[in-house]
Amino acid sequence: MTTSEIEIQTKKLIDDLKATCASYGLGNDGNEYKIITQIFLFKFLNDKFGYEVKNLKEPHYRARMKSADKWEDALKDFSDDEYEDLLTFLPADSPKLKREHFIGNIYNQQHKGDFSTLFDATMVDIANYNAEIFSMKTESETKLTLFENITIHIPDTMKRDEFARALVARLVNFNFEKVFAQKYDFFSTIFEYLIKDYNKDGGGKYAEYFTPHSVAAIMARLLIKEGESVSDVSCYDPSAGSGTLLMAIAHAIGEERCTIFSQDISQKSSKMLRLNLILNNLVHSIPNIIQGDTLVSPYHKTPDGRLQKFDYIVSNPPFKLDFSDTQPKLADQKTRFFAGVPAIAKAKKESMSIYLCFVQHIINSLSTKGKAAVVVPTGFITASSGIERKIREHLVTNKMIRGVVSMPSNIFATTGTNVSVLFLDKQNSNGKVVLIDASKLGTTVKEDGNQRTKLSSDDIEQIVATFHNRLSVEDFAVALTYSEISEKNYSFSAGQYFDVKIEYSDITAEEFTMKMDGFKANLKNLFTESNELENDIQRQLEDLKYAN
Repeated sequence: MTTSEIEIQTKKLIDDLKATCASYGLGNDGNEYKIITQIFLFKFLNDKFGYEVKNLKEPHYRARMKSADKWEDALKDFSDDEYEDLLTFLPADSPKLKREHFIGNIYNQQHKGDFSTLFDATMVDIANYNAEIFSMKTESETKLTLFENITIHIPDTMKRDEFARALVARLVNFNFEKVFAQKYDFFSTIFEYLIKDYNKDGGGKYAEYFTPHSVAAIMARLLIKEGESVSDVSCYDPSAGSGTLLMAIAHAIGEERCTIFSQDISQKSSKMLRLNLILNNLVHSIPNIIQGDTLVSPYHKTPDGRLQKFDYIVSNPPFKLDFSDTQPKLADQKTRFFAGVPAIAKAKKESMSIYLCFVQHIINSLSTKGKAAVVVPTGFITASSGIERKIREHLVTNKMIRGVVSMPSNIFATTGTNVSVLFLDKQNSNGKVVLIDASKLGTTVKEDGNQRTKLSSDDIEQIVATFHNRLSVEDFAVALTYSEISEKNYSFSAGQYFDVKIEYSDITAEEFTMKMDGFKANLKNLFTESNELENDIQRQLEDLKYAN
């Protein structure tokens, strides 16, 4: 089975689940994404379990499973003791299922009354049985298990059994095992497809913003140079959303060579991130996924209460948000927010620049060898005063800025704000800083009714090569010393360092005279028209009379 075939079949499964939800009145309902992501994951875990038991390293069980046509049928012949023993040979990050958890077993019980209760109970039991592997926490240490009751979202209790049967019926005609066997890295595409309808601007106060894969790829490739050997490192995102940036950096490093840490105030995003980790062989990092407010209550700390330091940080924080309720608490933390905290707005509190707090938090969360890539509004890189300038001055003074890439407009689907990416590097004290103006790259396309700018592979390669080679390219990039940046009021805009070019053209004396005569004639006509207009206005003013 090819990659494209797997993607087509997987997208069809997602579409089928959406169609089922719509048939029972849950289309675009607030609970639809919960149902679809949980059912999708239920199917994925079943197939993952089947793949692992068929490929056990223990020779006796491996031989028994290899000779069977269907792994589910083969496991029916195991005694309870044998089955429990078999589970001990599974990889540590593999799901553990009881035989009653198998989709085939549930499918065969559809004729039973109260099937929805059986279905929900099975899902909850899987979550509890795998709690140590797949549970994540809130900042207050409350565990969020993998699954919850699904059919309760159908208000008509008489239709719940029918709904559960319809969901299970969608799961029996497709198998993920080819994915595990051939190790296709198609998850980023599938995940975007899975959540694209649930990550739109308008999700309330804490709306999620999906980072385009082209931007995520650039950020990862500029942090991790191709061929660079990196291992045993920590990767962090303080506003992780559904984890696009974390997945990109993990793929660049190697999933087995890094540990993921994150925090996000949105429970929805945190659950999607957990799903993303499971799909991307990063189960070992699930205990580090925290649902909570990073700025008010950062969870990841050292035993003495200080912020934990990370080797790599990636982030696309919310730019504007009403955080007036917590602003006083943040303003009191002078060390972490060294450049200041935006004041509480008198009007349009939703426009408070919360990203400035995240940037400062990230700076304080970098290890001594740490690197970071942070998306910011492009206005940040040129602001002549305020918190923005103070942060830029701090980065230059402490010699920890590696470069800036200013992206094309409309690169993000959910916002028209022009964005730039800051690249920090605590070990770039002696290196030059590369500022890239990529605003003219890309092709404009129409997607979902919106104008989008798409970067081609050539565009991305141009950015990557220029950055890593620290090149100065006319009207595209400059490589600067820290002194040169400080002399320009700490501006991070490449355009402000480009040479101003004045073009000259040779003309004869006659041509010069003709041009000047033409300018004079045009000016004379304009002055005449101006005088006529002035006289006309004067006359009209004279005709104005006061009316009782």
